[in-house]
Amino acid sequence: MRISRRSFLKAAATIGASLAWAGTARGSDVSWRERRDLYPHGVASGDPDSNSVILWTRRPFDSGTRQLLTVEVAEDEAFHRVIAHEKTPVSSATDWTARVLIGGLKPARTYWFRFTDTDGNGSRVGRTITAALPDDPRTVNFAFVSCQDVNEGKLNAFRRMIYEDERTPAAEQLGFVLHLGDFIYEVVQYPDEVKTRYDRTIYEVARIPDGKKVGNFHIPLTIEGYRTIYKGYLADPDLQDARARWPFVAIWDNHEFSWQGWQSIVKTPGFEVPGQTIKVAANQAWFEYLPARVAPPSGTLERFDPPAVENVPIKEWDSDGLGLEPNNLTAINSLKGYRAFRYGRHLDVIITDQHSYRSADPFTDPSLNKLGNGEFQGMSPEAGFRALDGGRDFNGGNPPAEISYGEVRVPNPRRTAPPQTLIGAEQKAWFKDRLKSSTATWKIWGNSLGALDRRVDPQNLPPALTKEAWPKDGGYASIYGGDYGTAYAERAEIYHLVRDAKITGFAIVSGDRHSFWSGYATAELPPGKFEPVGLSFVGGSLISPNTMEALEHGLRKTVPLHDLFLLDREGAKPDWTYNMLLRHGVRSCLEYAKSRDLQRAHALSNPELAPHLEFVDLGGHGYAKVQLSAGEMRTEFVCIPRPITRSESPDGGPLRYRVLHTAALWKSGEHPHLKVSVLEGDVGLSI
Repeated sequence: MRISRRSFLKAAATIGASLAWAGTARGSDVSWRERRDLYPHGVASGDPDSNSVILWTRRPFDSGTRQLLTVEVAEDEAFHRVIAHEKTPVSSATDWTARVLIGGLKPARTYWFRFTDTDGNGSRVGRTITAALPDDPRTVNFAFVSCQDVNEGKLNAFRRMIYEDERTPAAEQLGFVLHLGDFIYEVVQYPDEVKTRYDRTIYEVARIPDGKKVGNFHIPLTIEGYRTIYKGYLADPDLQDARARWPFVAIWDNHEFSWQGWQSIVKTPGFEVPGQTIKVAANQAWFEYLPARVAPPSGTLERFDPPAVENVPIKEWDSDGLGLEPNNLTAINSLKGYRAFRYGRHLDVIITDQHSYRSADPFTDPSLNKLGNGEFQGMSPEAGFRALDGGRDFNGGNPPAEISYGEVRVPNPRRTAPPQTLIGAEQKAWFKDRLKSSTATWKIWGNSLGALDRRVDPQNLPPALTKEAWPKDGGYASIYGGDYGTAYAERAEIYHLVRDAKITGFAIVSGDRHSFWSGYATAELPPGKFEPVGLSFVGGSLISPNTMEALEHGLRKTVPLHDLFLLDREGAKPDWTYNMLLRHGVRSCLEYAKSRDLQRAHALSNPELAPHLEFVDLGGHGYAKVQLSAGEMRTEFVCIPRPITRSESPDGGPLRYRVLHTAALWKSGEHPHLKVSVLEGDVGLSI
């Protein structure tokens, strides 16, 4: 049913929105002439529902503190059928950014919009699309993306996405872009200080006026610093084109605030301080530059009005690891990013924030450094990771007194700590309620952090390959922690809810890992019970360097396990055997290194290592497209070459590969099944 104006006003009042209401179509009476130079960061739209959407632009002025723009919304690109016309403010208080919520729109419709100042100087024309009504049976199409470090590369992926979408039948075109974080990187390099990283040119992005230098990076400490970075990113023409073509639905990851930060603590390697004022500044800049249905402290979309906080240490924590210091609570609650949207009959997308409410990282206690894994390239016994993650609740409330690695033992630093949480108690309760109450065919968890296990089987290494032996009781190993791949307890809690509530059509789309992954949501892997309750996908980074790039430039050839990660080829780039290691195990890798015979290597695959994985490419860049219907989920990975320089061709340059993952909707009690098809290109050792 169409929402009434009165209902819309009441709903909009809950977020204090600046409003415009659609009416009868008529010709434009605005004397608009395009002046993109006066709107240097383009236009955007965000968070559409079936009858409204938020529109955005930035129009800086040289004088005054507040000006008015006219926003127009039309049913046609020529603006002969304008259905909304409203004044909207811009002010220096929000860095001259404007947000206006347009209501009374028709569902599943494309609209065009533009802004004009009082002198007739106009923005570029933007395009936006409303969601279908909750009972609409049409297919839903969207893309998910993440990690766009324009300091170190270019957004060829967006150019490719636009090129393909313009040539796609209307019913299959993207309805929105789900941006899963690292829209900016708060760690900025200056080209005059660092000319290159790996084979990449360092591009000028911003000069932070009030920051701190940590190593080669400059980080912001105030609102002006964060604003400067957003403006640097939004100067990118391909990002501007993407935001002008589709509505974005966004959630932050870590770099919108702090590299290793959590709650309101700023943390980078070698630098950790209370950062309540910095967290508020990060939230304010995100609110100002990404149009979203989030309620700022002011209660109005016109401005943020940051709450007053001080940077003080957090000394008291609740039973879930949430810092109770009042400034911390004020800072992290100054903007709540978690929210949910319905798109027709087939999609509920439920978006969570993995950093503002998370507990302390359980794997970073300094005492654990004594355990060392020198020759094993970051591998740690999975059993130890599980004990650290589970804290005081591990093993039914009987955690081990010590964490061991072979003969080395250290007191368990997490023996009395709460289990790790990435989303916190309050958000988790909300998330679980939304999952249980969803009536959509597909329940998609938009999660900035990957959820598939990264584990290997060093217990199968031949004894002479390394000087030190893998511990006899070591078993499987996890490689690195920090996301849902090692948040075992909380992940199991969510997956068991999906199982016990008989929820079907559950899938996770995520980012952060700078690589492509597909597989199954399962709480346990062998020798535990492998019980998939849903699907899980990770999209490659738009730009940001990934694991294989780092290894190509940093893994010494003398490392005993070198061939498990990279296999040199004469006159060509090395094979990325790390993908095979995660998917098939060490025996497959060693056979492939010896014979270069893929069939013989796969014959030695360890079936208990990774039944949760169907595809993994630790060197992939690009984006993913999703199509949802009554009976099927189709997820397509579109992988591009390493985006070091900007492609000038209209299609964004060549592709590395295109891979389709298809899953039929499963019934309650059944397990999902993915079919992987290589549509184009060479996926190497990813399958």
